[in-house]
Amino acid sequence: MALSLRKVEETAPALVSLYKSAGESLRRHGIDGQRVAVHLVLDYSGSMRPYYASGAVQALADRVLGLSAHLDDDGRVPVVFFSTDVDAETEIRLDAHEGRIDRIVAGLGHMGRTSYHLAMDAVVDHYLDSGSTAPALVVFQTDGGPIDKLAAERYVCKAARLPLFWQFIGFGDPGSRQFDFLRRLDELDVPGKRPVDNAGFFHAGQDPSRVPDAELYDRLVSGFPAWLAAARERGVVRG
Repeated sequence: MALSLRKVEETAPALVSLYKSAGESLRRHGIDGQRVAVHLVLDYSGSMRPYYASGAVQALADRVLGLSAHLDDDGRVPVVFFSTDVDAETEIRLDAHEGRIDRIVAGLGHMGRTSYHLAMDAVVDHYLDSGSTAPALVVFQTDGGPIDKLAAERYVCKAARLPLFWQFIGFGDPGSRQFDFLRRLDELDVPGKRPVDNAGFFHAGQDPSRVPDAELYDRLVSGFPAWLAAARERGVVRG
């Protein structure tokens, strides 16, 4: 199920400390040993330019790989880049992680606006096409609210019938009104609008790379156990 420490040492030695930190967090939250499909969604809107330039996006991708190595055994994480539309659907891998984000972005075009629902749709399609029955953790990074809030809310509710948990992570000014939509996700009615609460949000601040690994991992997975229990109870997750 999980990749061994030795395998990570062989394929991605630079990520060994992240792998160890992620494992400790999973044990603290009681989900070590759980098979989980991990997905990553990255904001490619124009205001994200400084975070790509600083390496903050690459750092997040590396941390997600370190987490995924405990939850899945293929050493790969599917990635969706989005702005006004879906800009790319690709993957990051343990054995080719260094500089991977820069290489992907070099082939992308104009950095547009922020449209969540198209990226969510791409994740849902990828999950369904994969044939996976494992629950999925979707790390969804953004530096602002969606241009179409109604469509984003509709997709959050629609996706609640699938074994997908959306963990949103904000980059930027924690006090910005841009994140009001994400802060209100917990208020979406259960079970009126969705069978389970399938989304969480936390803010990583204006310099996300400075958030300690242990803290970042704790915040990435803290909402997952409660969702998993509720999703099993409602039959959204089986097994």
